[in-house]
Amino acid sequence: MANFTTHIAVGTVVSGAAATLTLAADVIAPESLVAVTMAGVIGSVLPDIDLKESRPGRAMFAGLAVFFSFCVLFAMAPKYSIAEMWIAWLGTLLGVRYGLHWLFHQFSYHRGIWHSIIAGAFFWFLTAAIFHRMMGFHEGVSWLAGGFVFVGYMTHLILDEVYSVDVMGRRLKSSFGTALKIYDGRKIGESAFVAGLAILAFLATPPSAPFVDGVTSQQLWAGLQSRLLPKQHWFGIDIDAHRTRLSGDRPGTGVSDMTTGSVTKGQ
Repeated sequence: MANFTTHIAVGTVVSGAAATLTLAADVIAPESLVAVTMAGVIGSVLPDIDLKESRPGRAMFAGLAVFFSFCVLFAMAPKYSIAEMWIAWLGTLLGVRYGLHWLFHQFSYHRGIWHSIIAGAFFWFLTAAIFHRMMGFHEGVSWLAGGFVFVGYMTHLILDEVYSVDVMGRRLKSSFGTALKIYDGRKIGESAFVAGLAILAFLATPPSAPFVDGVTSQQLWAGLQSRLLPKQHWFGIDIDAHRTRLSGDRPGTGVSDMTTGSVTKGQ
């Protein structure tokens, strides 16, 4: 399997390429695109949450712990004392970070259901719901963020499969086929459970019409095609004019201003 650094590097490149297309299409504000792009990078390491001691796994549960503990704190603020709020905040923080982390790994193993397309779809829908309902983003932006997460997720799974091929030895490693799969056939119960979570997450998503209408718009794709390559100038430089100046030709004549020792200019 690819290591953490490789997943982050490739995920960043893929998310950056997708962000470039999104920015060129002018369908999202640049300040929103930062959050969407970061979602794609996070998606590129999410499948490894099933590694108990992995960095993405620890980071994910640490992030969830902080998020839910502050949600509890803000909900309790109007009617509870400071001491009670401290206890509830700290209890939620530790419960999610260590309790939920322990419980999660009692029912998961590496390259199980979390290395599957169903899991990728679950995180797509979950991200869209979180971006819209908790972070207040527009419906289309929320679905786009989920799409970035899904692309990052699939990038991770594909990379794991690529690293399962021993090119020099001309053989497939035993891990081949365990990363990129629709569901985990070894644990049907877990696969059904995650599929159920994906359905619940989908029901919590905002309307998808703005996103679907945007990505299927002929005007959007025509605009991207027209901006694929520069019309004349690369980075603001007129290449033809620059080449003309370097060759010493007079623009439009093709006649050089250079003189030789045998022929005097103007003869």
